[in-house]
Amino acid sequence: MTKHRHRLLIVYKQADKLDNSIEQAFTQMIQQHERLVYKVCSIYTDTNEDSRDLFQEIIMQAWRSYPKFKGEAQESTWLYRVALNTAINHQRKKNRSPVVLYPELLHQHPEDQLPDAYKEEYKILQRMIAELPRLDKALILLYLEDRSYNEIAEILGISPSNVGTKLNRIKDRMKKQAQPIINN
Repeated sequence: MTKHRHRLLIVYKQADKLDNSIEQAFTQMIQQHERLVYKVCSIYTDTNEDSRDLFQEIIMQAWRSYPKFKGEAQESTWLYRVALNTAINHQRKKNRSPVVLYPELLHQHPEDQLPDAYKEEYKILQRMIAELPRLDKALILLYLEDRSYNEIAEILGISPSNVGTKLNRIKDRMKKQAQPIINN
């Protein structure tokens, strides 16, 4: 074997190891944050099949974008942003109106843990969230996940003060909207 071929073989083996380590890091990131991706899928689709299709689309987009990930944001923040953008584009392609949030698509079922007296209010809250515009829906869901204003701002590409302002307006609007329903 010539020196040149030997060097080329070494380079190929190193590249293959690098590819494997990148693939392993990506797989680990997806496994660690798959609930986040499933949650986005459940919000932007109306059937289990559509949710699975969107999940695959998000993973493919994340894989294509992964080489550009510089680590300046947390992996979860970056992946949430990719998932959100992909879901919004997916919805635009299908030219759908906002979709109702189905709790059975989520991995967690907080409704099951609620006392019976609060289950109806929880369903009302879910319907109200599902009817929000895209940005408001994403914002309120991140807030309900106990994300900080800074995290929400980074994920959605808005300022932390704008997060606070928008959240207050959304909460006020939802309170007014829920009042007649709850009083009945």
